[in-house]
Amino acid sequence: MKWLSGGLTLVNVATVAAVFLGMLAAGLGPWTAFVSILLGLIAAIAAFVGTRAEGDAAIAAEPAPRSRSLWFWIVAGCFGFFAFRAFCWLIFLDGNDIKVQSVNNLGDLALHLTYIRNLASGVPLWPENPIYVFSHLRYPVGTDLFNSLLLLLGVDLFHGLIWAGLIGSLASFFALYRWGGAFGVAGFLFNGGLAGLQFFQNWKLLDYQGDKSIAWKSLPIAMLVTQRGLLYALPAGLLLLCHWRAQYFEGKAEPAPDNARPRLLPFWVVVSLYATMPLFHVHTFMALSIVAAFLFLTGDREMRWQLGLLVGLSFLPATFFVWTITDHFKASSLVQWQIGWVQGQDDYSAGLRFWFENFGILPPLVIALIGWCVMRALGPREAFRLRAHPGLAFLAPAALIFLFACLVKTAPWGWDNIKLILWAYLIMLPFLWSELIARWSMPVRAGTCFVLFLSGFISLCGGLLTEPGGQDFADRAELDAVARAVRKLPVQARFAAFPTYNHPLLLEGRKVVLGYPGHLWTQGFDYAEVEKQLNALMAGAPDWKKQARQLRVRYLFWGREETKHYSASLRPWEAEMKPVARGNWGAIYDLEASAQGFPARQ
Repeated sequence: MKWLSGGLTLVNVATVAAVFLGMLAAGLGPWTAFVSILLGLIAAIAAFVGTRAEGDAAIAAEPAPRSRSLWFWIVAGCFGFFAFRAFCWLIFLDGNDIKVQSVNNLGDLALHLTYIRNLASGVPLWPENPIYVFSHLRYPVGTDLFNSLLLLLGVDLFHGLIWAGLIGSLASFFALYRWGGAFGVAGFLFNGGLAGLQFFQNWKLLDYQGDKSIAWKSLPIAMLVTQRGLLYALPAGLLLLCHWRAQYFEGKAEPAPDNARPRLLPFWVVVSLYATMPLFHVHTFMALSIVAAFLFLTGDREMRWQLGLLVGLSFLPATFFVWTITDHFKASSLVQWQIGWVQGQDDYSAGLRFWFENFGILPPLVIALIGWCVMRALGPREAFRLRAHPGLAFLAPAALIFLFACLVKTAPWGWDNIKLILWAYLIMLPFLWSELIARWSMPVRAGTCFVLFLSGFISLCGGLLTEPGGQDFADRAELDAVARAVRKLPVQARFAAFPTYNHPLLLEGRKVVLGYPGHLWTQGFDYAEVEKQLNALMAGAPDWKKQARQLRVRYLFWGREETKHYSASLRPWEAEMKPVARGNWGAIYDLEASAQGFPARQ
């Protein structure tokens, strides 16, 4: 736990320091990046020294020692194969082509590249949104901000992404194992319902959970690879859960004085991880808050004092980061009532079929688990104390998280609630094993695990082994040429360009009027009127200059995508002004300059 605590503290403190140093210095640069990393290293050493080493010996939900080694190495090998395959080929070069390994990651990785390069370009913090003209950045960019610090210190961007993925995977594996043992790791790797069983119909190894009719996607492929914030939030959230379990439930059924309770983490580390979580992953912060609130309400006096102090100290910084990443709470309208998660919507099935199709035998197992734990808790009256029943202490908030995700939509795309359901699932896993499955005979245990994880295992292997050539992402020569062309242009300038996820301007971190519509929609933007104005501008309408002023456009980019999608454009700017840059990739026009204002640069 010492290394996990120290590593997460390094990322946490360095990223938070970068936010405030970037605000003070009106942007990040090599020196602010160096100071941020230095502060993170100092804090990491303090966290490493202060974390209790004995916590490594306490692993819940583990089988007997001899079989523990076998199952550990099996799940470790599977997790290692996943991390190696998914992140070593996260983004790579194939001749002149830049490719990504997963089709799920085309749009997501492009957005992360935009944020990383934009933050590293020296724009004032908190920056204007690079994908929407009338907004500040509206996204929990903590992990991307840390990668921007590495970029400023000379680490190649693609290599930085790959190493962040590999190290984040290692941290996630360790945290999953400490929280839920081998069963917990297997539960994360092989989550699934019945979709993967289609393999026995056509004998093709595919990611069957990737089908648009399946909501419970493969967590490693659809979440850890694409949602970069989870590379930090998953191990950090699990570390806090391990800390609360160790401090309040480990080895003691009776209340104990504070100095007798085994603290896994220093209190300042707990505060820093929890209070800054919104900067990295909002849904993880919501899930941890529900757990903390339940433990506060049902705990003894000392638990209430410690958790109340934690929340009290975290309130202002957490509120600040939520205020920051929601464009001053303008994204609060994203929260809406929606009963049933996504069942019955689009291509998803409805009713009981939806739950069994997506989760298989997991729902009846969880119902049996809760019933068993409640029955045990309602035994002898004198034995009923929360500290005597840690299973219920965590199962109850897990159930609340799941119910909340099934009743309230936290983003325009209802499926995004999987980020909450993920935590309900992970919190429940160790107790599903220790309180229920582990009590059964060996054949029943083996059969249950086989049925529970087989479908997810097939989908995971199918998702990792198919499409070995990768997905076309960008043209390397075009990207390098555009990078040279915009290098001397102001980083604060906004461009008019065709809105697509992998536009070379966005991949270089430059601001455009509109980014990819899918990204805009998921962030809650009503962009229809702006899109209409942009189309009028790019079509060369009579009032195109007025439209450009209203959209705060300084430069107009005309390249491959613009030629294709605005083929009927009159292009009046070509007759009225010279381009400030031109090449095989296209041209850039300064709409604030006269025709003689700038010579063309190749």
